[in-house]
Amino acid sequence: MSAVYLLLLLLPLISAQTTRWGPCPTPQVQPNFNVQQYLGRWYEIEKLPASFERGKCMEANYSLRKDGTIRVVNTQIYKDKVRVAEGTAVIPDVREAAKLGVSFSYFTPYSPYWVLTTDYSSVAVVYSCTDVLRLFHIEYAWILSRSRFLPPETVRYAQELLIKEGIDVFRMKMTDQKNCKDN
Repeated sequence: MSAVYLLLLLLPLISAQTTRWGPCPTPQVQPNFNVQQYLGRWYEIEKLPASFERGKCMEANYSLRKDGTIRVVNTQIYKDKVRVAEGTAVIPDVREAAKLGVSFSYFTPYSPYWVLTTDYSSVAVVYSCTDVLRLFHIEYAWILSRSRFLPPETVRYAQELLIKEGIDVFRMKMTDQKNCKDN
């Protein structure tokens, strides 16, 4: 009965997210991931819905800090204003460097940020999933690019990779990257 109450409390928080029944899938990640090559600016091409990403001109910039953590700066335009969120990424286990953790607050734990594939120069596919009592999970997925637009065949390739790993792309939405100014 308490699980039902917990579920009812969580519903408003997860309504703008992508939820699925059962535990998170465990997709394969990029072998021999090189974080140095991944650093820099990435533009969001498509994503599963996320309450914290409702704007346009989405981009993320990754840079290495002196302490070895990664500075994450996400930018979007929402309601005609530039919104910036700064966070920290870490690599908990160097043997699985493509499985990063990201947090945007000192008060929240690190969320998974798994790089499923990247060529470092044009495209990256990223996945995040959190189990809730193993009853259901909340998942995020992003197709990123070093430029604001990707050829349709590259987007299809990224979607097919997600599907092959058990991730439902039905709710994926294109990110509006038109009329954006580069910083």
